Amino acid sequence: MHARTRTVDHLVIGGGPAGAMAAIKLAEAGRRVMLAEKEAGPHHKVCGEFLSREAVEYLRGIAIAPADLGAAPIQFVRLSSGSKMAEARLPFQALSLSRRVLDAALLARAVEMGCEVLRGAAVERLTARDEAWRAQINGEEVAAQTVFLANGKHDIRGWNRARGKQSDLIGFKLHWRLKPTQTRALGNFIELFLFPGGYGGLSLVEHETANLCLVVRRAKLRRMGGWGAVLTSVREGNWILRERLQGAEALYARPLAISPIPYGYLASHAYGVWRVGDQAAVIPSFTGDGMSIALHSAALAARMYLAGRSADEYTRTLCEQIRKPMRLATRLSQAMVTASGRMLAPAVLSLLPDTMCWIAAATRVPEGALFARDGSATQSGITLFKAAQ
Repeated sequence: MHARTRTVDHLVIGGGPAGAMAAIKLAEAGRRVMLAEKEAGPHHKVCGEFLSREAVEYLRGIAIAPADLGAAPIQFVRLSSGSKMAEARLPFQALSLSRRVLDAALLARAVEMGCEVLRGAAVERLTARDEAWRAQINGEEVAAQTVFLANGKHDIRGWNRARGKQSDLIGFKLHWRLKPTQTRALGNFIELFLFPGGYGGLSLVEHETANLCLVVRRAKLRRMGGWGAVLTSVREGNWILRERLQGAEALYARPLAISPIPYGYLASHAYGVWRVGDQAAVIPSFTGDGMSIALHSAALAARMYLAGRSADEYTRTLCEQIRKPMRLATRLSQAMVTASGRMLAPAVLSLLPDTMCWIAAATRVPEGALFARDGSATQSGITLFKAAQ
């Protein structure tokens, strides 16, 4: 005897910023939405936890104020390599908030909007059958008219993404409690540091917690023997990070890790589903634009779907919008893990401090692609979506 199949209008797979944003936007239009998130409760994720101006505006547009959740302000960037350092003011006001807090707030907002949010719901299979999508979720079959893939950097079996332009990096994340003097020194800064075979960043999130994220080449990690050896090497080779972590307390026993990270990946085909967030594009983390791309891609996908556009049209539009920033960011990321890149970057930025601001601006989602908080197009917005107003 076959188990009953549940039927929903729209299935969103993944409960991160992209999945929650897509679900919320669909629910605003009165659609029935089921969101499946594999984790049973709030949890940490490997992420730089940086919210650019664009990301903050998207969140405000769905009644989420990161500052009210305790987000830490970021106004400056500090880049170091060995004993060399350069500083610059960011060309925008940014915030930093842990994914544990942000994702919980987004899912709570999705529930408020009427979405059915399933926690601890792992999607085991996704297939097309009988003019509908069929998903196997914890042993139950769900049929959906439309599927939005928002499952981050973790692929569903049979729905693997292509390799990125830079796919040899492994990501780590660990939260720390710094000494008060180091917390004050870090305040209002995001600190980027380069080291042999990788790079990383440190910034405050809520409750004066410091988020340390780094990426390292797989071959480098294998040679060194693991996380502990890498962290020791990075601390010994970078005086700023050594100072920051002197006397600091790691807030969980071992770092979170993710591999591979397909930096430079940009979806080129839809295959009938709406890919959002990291399923659509993975920009190198040093740009701090991953969250804004996640939110933007989800809002764009929902808007184009509601306007009667196809998943293929959406995929092409997103590619056109972020191809240039993605290409630049990936080339810079590839350079940053080389010996020459580590040597030249601080010197160039010290002599030409405006370069850092230019990079920050050039690796953002283009302003003309964004939407205002009230859902209308920005002044330089594209008219393609007027039918969705």
